[in-house]
Amino acid sequence: MILNEEHYQLNGRDIVLKSATAEDGAMLVSYLKTVCGETRFLLCYPDEVSYTDEQEEDFIKTHNEAEDAMLMLAFVDGQYAGNCSFTSVGPSRRAKHRADVGIALFLKYTGFGLGRLMLTRLIDVIKKCGFEQAELTVVGGNERAYHLYESLGFKECGRIPNANRYDDGTYADDIHMVLKLKAE
Repeated sequence: MILNEEHYQLNGRDIVLKSATAEDGAMLVSYLKTVCGETRFLLCYPDEVSYTDEQEEDFIKTHNEAEDAMLMLAFVDGQYAGNCSFTSVGPSRRAKHRADVGIALFLKYTGFGLGRLMLTRLIDVIKKCGFEQAELTVVGGNERAYHLYESLGFKECGRIPNANRYDDGTYADDIHMVLKLKAE
């Protein structure tokens, strides 16, 4: 699904939200390697990011052509800041009412409302697609993200203890959260 370019003002900064293009593939691979090194709250270490530019371009194309998925890029004052996305949890009738959400920003673009803007816009699109709930996973200890998701209406629905094992020998839980989009 394509998100046409949208412009916002946020705390004196110019924000552009839009879908990725194939030309963004190399930039997104580089970004992923950087953000995975900035925080322990993403899925892997930078040296584990092994996507090729071509694989990322295929990922972009798949999201752009899908009716039940979208990849949204954010730019702050003309600089790439991060992205968020959603995909259907699965194609079966039992799961296709559920959207899986992900978001990551360069560390320097956190803390001023960009994540909230992106997720609010993404949730609007998810609702328009007819999904009944949005789901995400946040790593234990990521209090800022947890509180953001909670403030948007997500509710904790379960934890996997010690789901993340770090090279220093410490662990962190995965916390699953759900946002109901349809009244029961």
